[in-house]
Amino acid sequence: MKLVNDVVIASGEVVNELMWPPLVFGLVFFGGFVFLGLVTFSYRNVANRHRSKTSSSAHAPGHH
Repeated sequence: MKLVNDVVIASGEVVNELMWPPLVFGLVFFGGFVFLGLVTFSYRNVANRHRSKTSSSAHAPGHH
């Protein structure tokens, strides 16, 4: 058991450091999600914007 503790203590150095602090990564991803949410939100109600173009052909008899 003594050997295991010595190995853990000896491997205390950092192997891979991040380019930026973790908070920066979180803020970047949060900003990306907000941007994608705004893009998705901008497409709401697009089908109903031009009712005059679609209402005449959609309600014609014989069309399904």
